[in-house]
Amino acid sequence: MGLDNTFWAKPADYVRALEPEEPVLFFSPAILQATARRFLEGFPGLVTYAVKSNPDAVVIQNLDAAGIRGYDVASIYEIELIRTVAPGAAMHYNNPVRSRNEIARAVELGVRSFSVDSGSELAKLGGLVPAGAEISVRFKLPVKGAAYDFGAKFGTTAEHAAILLAEVEQMGFVPSLTFHPGTQCTDPQAWDAYIRTAARIAQDAGVRLARLNVGGGFPAHRVRGDMPRLDDIFRLIDRVTGEAFGTERPDLVCEPGRGMVAEAFSLATQVRAIRDDAHVFLNDGVYGGLAELPLIGLIDRVDVRDSEGRARSGAARDRIVFGPTCDSVDRLPGTLPLPADMEEGDYVVFHGMGAYSTATVTRFNGFGVLRMATVLSLTD
Repeated sequence: MGLDNTFWAKPADYVRALEPEEPVLFFSPAILQATARRFLEGFPGLVTYAVKSNPDAVVIQNLDAAGIRGYDVASIYEIELIRTVAPGAAMHYNNPVRSRNEIARAVELGVRSFSVDSGSELAKLGGLVPAGAEISVRFKLPVKGAAYDFGAKFGTTAEHAAILLAEVEQMGFVPSLTFHPGTQCTDPQAWDAYIRTAARIAQDAGVRLARLNVGGGFPAHRVRGDMPRLDDIFRLIDRVTGEAFGTERPDLVCEPGRGMVAEAFSLATQVRAIRDDAHVFLNDGVYGGLAELPLIGLIDRVDVRDSEGRARSGAARDRIVFGPTCDSVDRLPGTLPLPADMEEGDYVVFHGMGAYSTATVTRFNGFGVLRMATVLSLTD
């Protein structure tokens, strides 16, 4: 992935000047920093960024400049990245399953916050993590409202979480709880159920929580006219924590990934062909920057531009859209409404593409080269 060091006013200027034949991710530092400030000003606790959603160093640099002082890290690579780019930041190693070598390296690099969802992994941490470190027990609930369930892989039951939480305190660690309501969680009530359950877990364990990590899951803007209700979520989290815990209210932590970084990037793909005026073939697809779309659905915030950067304005027509590889799986889900007057060589620009695009891109079939360009604005 190459980063163009030139600052452009907007994507249309780049397209008009260079007519790129490879997919281009347009990055707006101003939007990323504004989003970070929205979290810092609205969330009633510590804001940490989930590095896995977009681990590009320029993203970390801009978040650090905006005031983000904590990071949710899930691997040694991410820990080393943060130590290099934002050396003074706090790191929470919240991948609940790690090898002994990974734990030892994390401790060596100064990590003092871990999560756990099983007795076997707690015992492993107990032998490697210094006393006084924070261990957050991760639990899960059958709560709906997200694009897909994060509890399928990680998280224990509320009953078992109470047992583990008591053990964490007995072992001399700082006892905390953590959960994840699921990716792209648009229903604020998901946090309500989790926070109230966390209070019951702490009560059953006879433990006063140091912190409650309310996870990620904060939604990005994916559908036209359906703006994420971040401020409503922040207010609910604040209110319900007070109601559920009362005088034993813990400090709060959140770990937005998608909700933090998605809006700062737009992906421009070029139309390689329109087959018999029906199927549209792009130069990027599900093996590239659009990998997430089959998992959580299409983004319909799409513009079509000609080679001069001018917007196509024909009546919308539903199209089947394929990526460039020879694999028939390389198809966007459903159909995408695109202008009837679009032509081969035009650019289809997907907005809100900062999360899980660069992080999951492959070079399958020799495709997957993704350029990056910095812009002052993502719109005209």
